Amino acid sequence: MKILFVIDQYYAANNGMTNSARRFADGLADRGHEVRVCSVASAGQTPYAMSEFVLPLVGWIIRSEGMAFARPDRGVLEEALRWCDVVHLMMPFPLERKAADIAAALGVPYTAAFHVQPENITSTIGLGHFSPASDALYRVAYRYFYRHCPYVHCPSEFIAGELRKRGYGKTCRLYVISNGISPEFSRRRTEKPDELKDRFVILCSGRLSAEKRQEVLIKAAAISKYSGRIYLKFAGQGPREGYLRRLADRTGVSYDMKLYSQGDLIKLISYCDLCVHPADAEIEAMSCMEAFAGGLVPVIANSKRSATPQFALDGRSRFRANDPVSLARHIDYWIDHPAERERMGRLYAVSAGRYSIDKSIRAFEGMLYDACGGREAAR
Repeated sequence: MKILFVIDQYYAANNGMTNSARRFADGLADRGHEVRVCSVASAGQTPYAMSEFVLPLVGWIIRSEGMAFARPDRGVLEEALRWCDVVHLMMPFPLERKAADIAAALGVPYTAAFHVQPENITSTIGLGHFSPASDALYRVAYRYFYRHCPYVHCPSEFIAGELRKRGYGKTCRLYVISNGISPEFSRRRTEKPDELKDRFVILCSGRLSAEKRQEVLIKAAAISKYSGRIYLKFAGQGPREGYLRRLADRTGVSYDMKLYSQGDLIKLISYCDLCVHPADAEIEAMSCMEAFAGGLVPVIANSKRSATPQFALDGRSRFRANDPVSLARHIDYWIDHPAERERMGRLYAVSAGRYSIDKSIRAFEGMLYDACGGREAAR
């Protein structure tokens, strides 16, 4: 098949959704399909390049979270859509909506993805716990975009359930397909750097934004009975970086905070002792999946607005959401039981096999064939 991905940002791989799109595009190409991309891009990156559109007032927030929006170019979109057999739309924004309209007019089959959880937006504007605001955004996304999309990729059963509760299943066929863990993330243990030899190193990977709740980990580390031994590694970027740094400095917690390349992240996972995922809202949490695929025991916030608790193999990997005391108890338990932590780390690495990128790509390919009317029709 000739497959077109339409996504606002593809070539700056600094967020989970972009990384997922790149993995799927590469995997489909490896399976013999021809894949092209329509995205914000510079000359030479793609024949279907879009210019960036910067939203007034809030543009700095969007960029700080590693995102960009494209300004739709109808002529470029028509050229791209006339080339492809099927198009996959990654986000519910103007670029993808325009592509859906043109695809429908041209008779080109199209699928969509649900990667942008409304709670990501409401948390950014201080309404993360005000459920009517999130419900309103689910309705807006449906009316503006998803009611036009007959096939929708959901990265977890959790988010598929949220969509079904809000009526998406009446017009959309929902496909639950994990974003998939790359084989590079496998269990390997290495020595810690000399400066961390005597430290218990905790990884917290992901965007530094309100709904990710990294401050819960900082407060937990500060009240842990091992607070002087704990070192926090925050792998990510985002608008809350300044706040988190000030909080960690004020509480006396040892830490560093930066965005890592994939290769450096793999090295980091290999010598960390534990992974903590304190997020309130999460569609799947690739950062947590990559960590336990690398052999780290995860400790996950047991939030009703997050898919991530599904990965916990038992209650020792779930703490009460937004509760530093509960998290501190769990951290102390895993520090006190190193042999059990080693044993469970191996089991978590094995469990990651259920979410391999190869399995996800085959399932995703099946969705595209369905959109084209079946495998034979696609051929």
